[in-house]
Amino acid sequence: MKKYLLLLLLPLIFSCEKESFTNNNPHLPNYGFNVNINMNLPQYSSLQFPSNAVYISGAGVGVRGIFVFNTGGNYVAFDAACPNQALSSCSTMTLSGIDAICPCDDVRYSLFSGQAQGMQYPMKQYRVEQLDAVSLRVYN
Repeated sequence: MKKYLLLLLLPLIFSCEKESFTNNNPHLPNYGFNVNINMNLPQYSSLQFPSNAVYISGAGVGVRGIFVFNTGGNYVAFDAACPNQALSSCSTMTLSGIDAICPCDDVRYSLFSGQAQGMQYPMKQYRVEQLDAVSLRVYN
């Protein structure tokens, strides 16, 4: 009996994921990408200081580009597409200090959490890996 119980539990044990990361939003497609950031370069140097963000755009970088933000303890990255709007001409957010603003509805999203008060979906978050003191890898 113990053998059968062990056989039933083994798939459950091995199916647990070390890093659970959900990134589902019905308004935004899931594009795979990988971008390395060297914070010694002038366009990214502000990321070396807490509460600073940069916008990175280009073909194949998120849906509408990404915001990378230094929270003071780590780095986070979010898509620049408005998470509660269908993709349109106004759905690329802009940076305003520690917030990102969606021009379609003027909603402010915190770059610390990706959340906006009263909104259904948070900003689409991406993984950030700190490679060394001045290098980051952002990927999906």
